Amino acid sequence: MFGDCKPWDSDQEALVCTRISQDSSDVKTFHFQTANPSWFRYAPGQFVTLEILIDGQWHSRCYTLSSSPSRPVCLTITVKAEATGTVSRWLHQRLQVGDTLRARGPSGLFSLQHHPAGKYLFLAGGVGITPLMSMARWLFDLGHQANVAFVQSARTPADLLFRDELESFSNRMPEFRVTLVCERPNPIGAWTGYGGRLDRNMLALICPDFAEREIFCCGPAPYMLAVRSMLQRAGVDMARYHEESFTVALPAVADPLPDRSSDAAARTSIQFAASGVTVPCQQTDTLLDIAHAAGLNIPSACRFGVCGTCKVRKLAGAVTTLSNGGITAEDEQAGWVLACCSRPVGDVILDC
Repeated sequence: MFGDCKPWDSDQEALVCTRISQDSSDVKTFHFQTANPSWFRYAPGQFVTLEILIDGQWHSRCYTLSSSPSRPVCLTITVKAEATGTVSRWLHQRLQVGDTLRARGPSGLFSLQHHPAGKYLFLAGGVGITPLMSMARWLFDLGHQANVAFVQSARTPADLLFRDELESFSNRMPEFRVTLVCERPNPIGAWTGYGGRLDRNMLALICPDFAEREIFCCGPAPYMLAVRSMLQRAGVDMARYHEESFTVALPAVADPLPDRSSDAAARTSIQFAASGVTVPCQQTDTLLDIAHAAGLNIPSACRFGVCGTCKVRKLAGAVTTLSNGGITAEDEQAGWVLACCSRPVGDVILDC
């Protein structure tokens, strides 16, 4: 069936849901393939951006892949049903096996492939385990002998994700050590692991050489803030610390793109070549805002240069850009820009 697979082109082929797994009371894993068998190329830790029509309105959301590129014929995302999450609740309540979804990607720079090291520390909070699970599966499948300390924090033992699989990795790879931390035990039954919240003393017991490791962290914003503060106080070289987040406000978010043009208010225009539309604008406007004001849909998610969803090709002209890791230098050299955090300097032509 998969002998004639071609690489997945997210612009051409939708994803088909092939299986749904219940991982905990409020977390599900959704498995996807394509109607015409494709294989998926990505780095462990990357994400896709789903585009879902809900009640007549399109919603874009980034979800990190919990699958590994070492298993290339299927993508999985692991999603918690958030009380106020329009898309996550739709996925949990309405997505069925056989349904199709539009998706873009994979994208993102949060991957150990960009930071090779002899020793790693993975710190996972809640459903933030997904990119770290992708990396763990990749290391296991490829037989890497990397020294990994994997610390998963959850509210209760019932909320721990992928526990059996992680412990299987630990049993079969001597240098892969898993530690589970729960804030409180289950109402029924005993918990013999670490209790409370992860702090410096606990981390030192779990992984005494944590300051010597390449550190990858993902979880809710308060969890990552606490981890960053803990590591900074411990004197860790933060150049070795990497985190994944689509919601953490950045210091410059109030005005993420400083003026770099000589006359920021100057009138100019954007030509959208594929759409046949030319729009007058100011140099203070972002490409994304200009496109949306003209009724053109450039998919977007984070809106501050992290996720890379709004990447478009610039055919001519100049822009000022302040991204936050959502685009590679190679893409920029090839003419790609992030619409959410780029402003025109003079007339610009985009291939969209």
